[in-house]
Amino acid sequence: MRKRIVRQAAQSESVSAESWLNLEQIVTVEVTSEDPDFPIESVFTGSNGPGWRALENGKQQIRLIFDQAISLSRIRLEFLETKLERTHEFTLGWSSVHGGPLKEIVRQQWNFSPAGSTREVEEYQTRLDGVVVLELTIQPDLEDGDARATLAEWRIA
Repeated sequence: MRKRIVRQAAQSESVSAESWLNLEQIVTVEVTSEDPDFPIESVFTGSNGPGWRALENGKQQIRLIFDQAISLSRIRLEFLETKLERTHEFTLGWSSVHGGPLKEIVRQQWNFSPAGSTREVEEYQTRLDGVVVLELTIQPDLEDGDARATLAEWRIA
């Protein structure tokens, strides 16, 4: 009998930094609101920047429009909320046509609590071909509280 002990890598470590796409070079970003101190560019670098935050309360959209149709196999989203207790919902959708109808990939809710759950990380394995638009919609507080949408990181491969 042959035996090996193999350490299991954490899921976030399983994807090397080189495999994530450099979105700054291949997309145009449309965003419905932006706090100048928390620019959308910071979520795409993976460098622990300030993240993105909306300037206004309420539902927000971040749309990535690819220069050319692309195939996607992995999507990673990270949300961070350290101050407010709230339940947010996000929807991620895609389209193969600019301005066309979106096909929903996922709809997810998460409860943030400063005393415990302050970070949500979602990583999805997928096979999407011909993606022209990838859209993230965030409802920051399902109880319509005084909350702004936030996003710490968005990476795709």
